[in-house]
Amino acid sequence: MKYLSDTSNVFTRYDLNIEVAGQSARKISEDDIFQEVADFVLQGDEEGAEKAVKSALKTKDPVDIINQGLIAGMNEVSRLWEEGVYFLPQVILSSDAMSLGIALCEKKMGKSMDKKGKVVTHTAEGDIHDIGQVIVNALLNASGYEVIDLGADVPTDKVVEACKIHDPIMVTGTALMTTTMTAFPKIAAKLRRLDMNIPFVCGGGAVSEEYVTGFDMGIWGKEANQAPEMAEDSLNGDDWQTMRSKWNG
Repeated sequence: MKYLSDTSNVFTRYDLNIEVAGQSARKISEDDIFQEVADFVLQGDEEGAEKAVKSALKTKDPVDIINQGLIAGMNEVSRLWEEGVYFLPQVILSSDAMSLGIALCEKKMGKSMDKKGKVVTHTAEGDIHDIGQVIVNALLNASGYEVIDLGADVPTDKVVEACKIHDPIMVTGTALMTTTMTAFPKIAAKLRRLDMNIPFVCGGGAVSEEYVTGFDMGIWGKEANQAPEMAEDSLNGDDWQTMRSKWNG
């Protein structure tokens, strides 16, 4: 029997080393300090991001570090993910690095950074496949929204209650199974009865445009990377009918 003698490549991350190596990220900033912070976000390196942010806080305003380093870096991660250069692991690691850096900046400021608005996100009741939701959360966070993450397998009443408490500008739901996506029209109907006409973006492998546009407030989210721009539409005053016209059909 032939045994493996060279184990040096066992833990190599080929997704980065092969596919990403030849496609370098764009330069984020002309300022070396902000660039260093952004680089660690792009690398998904929490330890490096922590050191870079702590160092940057000695000379830079926390808000500038957030906007010009952390969020700018995450925006570049979003672009690389959209282009198929980065994959889910990179998005999550980069989001974690960004969140850690933001927490350090907020501690320095003595308060949380201002958010554009709240978005309630969840994966449908009976469904534990929350990969799509994880990506949506990361991209919304990077775009300056406060994400009310309800997690996976969320009962319909819990989603409605979260909307009553947080008054979000948008709700998102993810479903990978056809047996679980039936929760979405139920949620929409309950919100309608409460006169909460919140744009309800639904997506995931099991969900089709025809299904989601078949109930009030439903907007089909074909790709997770659409979530920040959809939230921007709602923030700017577009109702669910206007958003559906823009994004669907």
